[in-house]
Amino acid sequence: MLEHEKTECLHILLISIHGLIRAHNLELGRDADTGGQTKYVVELAKALAKQANVERVDLVTRRIVDSEVSDDYAEAVEALADNAQIIRIDAGPEGYIRKEELWDHLDSFADNLLSWLHGQPRWPDVLHSHYADAGYVGVRLSHCTGLPLIHTGHSLGRDKCRRLLALGLTMHEVEQRYHISRRIDAEEDTLSNADLIITSTRNEIEDQYELYDCYTPEKMAIIPPGTDLQQFHPPLELEGDNAFAKSLVKFLSQPEKPLILALSRPDQRKNIVTLLEAYGESPRLQAIANLVIVAGNRDDIREMDEGAQAVMTELLLVMDCYDLYGKVALPKHHSADEVADIYRLAAASRGVFVNPALTEPFGLTLLEAAASGLPLVSTENGGPIDIIGNCRNGILLDPLDKVAIIEALLSLLENPERWQTFSAAGLKNVARFYSWDAHALAYLQRVQPLLQHFERLPKTPPVEKTGRLRRQAIFTALDNTLLGDDEGLAQFVKLMRQKRRKCLFGIATGRRLDAVLALLKQQGIPAPDILITSLGTEIYFTPQLIADIAWSYHIDHLWTPQVLRRVLGGLPGLTPQPKREQSRFKISYYYDSQRAPTMEEILTLLRQQELSVNPTLSFGQFLDIVPARASKGQALRYVARQWDISLERILATGGSGGDCDMVAGNTLGVVVANRHREELSNLSDMERVYFAERPNAWGILEAIDHYDFFNL
Repeated sequence: MLEHEKTECLHILLISIHGLIRAHNLELGRDADTGGQTKYVVELAKALAKQANVERVDLVTRRIVDSEVSDDYAEAVEALADNAQIIRIDAGPEGYIRKEELWDHLDSFADNLLSWLHGQPRWPDVLHSHYADAGYVGVRLSHCTGLPLIHTGHSLGRDKCRRLLALGLTMHEVEQRYHISRRIDAEEDTLSNADLIITSTRNEIEDQYELYDCYTPEKMAIIPPGTDLQQFHPPLELEGDNAFAKSLVKFLSQPEKPLILALSRPDQRKNIVTLLEAYGESPRLQAIANLVIVAGNRDDIREMDEGAQAVMTELLLVMDCYDLYGKVALPKHHSADEVADIYRLAAASRGVFVNPALTEPFGLTLLEAAASGLPLVSTENGGPIDIIGNCRNGILLDPLDKVAIIEALLSLLENPERWQTFSAAGLKNVARFYSWDAHALAYLQRVQPLLQHFERLPKTPPVEKTGRLRRQAIFTALDNTLLGDDEGLAQFVKLMRQKRRKCLFGIATGRRLDAVLALLKQQGIPAPDILITSLGTEIYFTPQLIADIAWSYHIDHLWTPQVLRRVLGGLPGLTPQPKREQSRFKISYYYDSQRAPTMEEILTLLRQQELSVNPTLSFGQFLDIVPARASKGQALRYVARQWDISLERILATGGSGGDCDMVAGNTLGVVVANRHREELSNLSDMERVYFAERPNAWGILEAIDHYDFFNL
């Protein structure tokens, strides 16, 4: 294990998985997944790359090969700057899918990204995940590599769930559409394991992160995003014709009027229907200004996704109800390059920018509008509080109060002096508080302390191993997986003896080494090449039973067993297992489901105590707590890298909850038939996990045939 030394030239890896990300002409507003986050991560990568002490920035996203989207998203590498690039990693289907459908493919994304990292000249210095899906991947990479993890949530599942329920959806509907429980679990895990959480506003910390079990304000930093002041600037007298202005002529009978501008995705949470209703209910507003709602791009409303279709349909119905033809524009198309011109067109008309969202995590469009000289009217929920508080260029209001919206807009449109004061204040203070250069400098100041004494695993295998010709491996759990049927076990042992020269054999178990060795001898199982024992906390190489000391050193990170025993010791229904079942990095209890708290309640307690651990309930009665960096799956990946065997050529078999991350991902996963396999039911939809029909060793043999494993 090597101690990471401070470096003046940082290599930063940003991870942002969903949406459509490319270096140019971002398709903002195309769908709910291609909004402010995609723009933020691209701009962040560019801004960091410009800093003198940054050597390289990689922005990692998912590779998409789909005739319905641009070929740009299929390119494996795309340059952002001389020292910055977009890296696209394969995971799941080739086509474009929404973020809620990505969960089953994130383990594969993590494995593929780790494989890519091993092919690079050196490790990055820091990982930075964006949103819950990237947080899920970032935690796994951080555990595997020892690299520090930074996380930006952008929006949070608990807050979203709360608001969706308030809109009248049932919990079943929220879960079915958004897979909200998986998202929240990933966010809890990320917040527990990240070394730094970057937020945009204080409101984000107090109103959203406070909802989580692992609420630790001391490791959160408020670093507001920047805005590109070269792209977004006030209208200039010498500027030529605005192409977007020409597109409005067909909508507006008096296009010379000031423009009330709203720019967002056609999403119910953006609340643009309420804005249109407010405009429709105010003859004064209609008399002095036009309303322009730029809500993404569309060719045919009937072909939009369900949520966007509902919003666009409602807008048309409201327009018709109030007979707003000639006063309201709903343009069908705009390019990312036109957005700055749209703001300047509104500013030149002495109009107003309005953000009526039910909640706005930050409000990047507010900065862009302010940098263009537009006064603001905005929701009081979320980030706009900080933006307007700093820039002093707008009015905050209740987004559901149509009267307040009308009065705020009129107070600016009918008062030229106030309009000018707000416009000038916005221009001055956006440059002061929200430049990308200031953001990048603040970011690096917070990152540098994380690197002072951070330890990481060596990038290359530490020692030469024998048997390098073996390019396949079978790793199996022991109890109720390999064991349980003597005849099936005998057939499996016979096969492994035949394939020993070709295939590495490993056992991954929750048992201690001494218990495993006794059981192997008793059952007549030949000594495996690798023994992963005590639930992934110990690794041994046969025949000399050499312990991997580097792995022990790696997983010792933040391990505090005395604190853990004190926290769990008083809980009902938890009885410490005998000392022979405990080990240095594994604390084990018998779990009585009738008396003990639920696993969710135990997880909540561990997170609230800020304990960096990995708890597992196996066979419905054994609760094991190990360090966060330890598990059967993480140990397997460490060994696979040492032996230079790709995960795609490893058959990983299990039968209970402790086998989950060994079976998931890029391994050829196998779940044998036994009465505890329901603990792995969440893997049933994963393409690379085979649920065998037969139990125990027979199930492993069945899976070998299913995958045609020895002919790979």
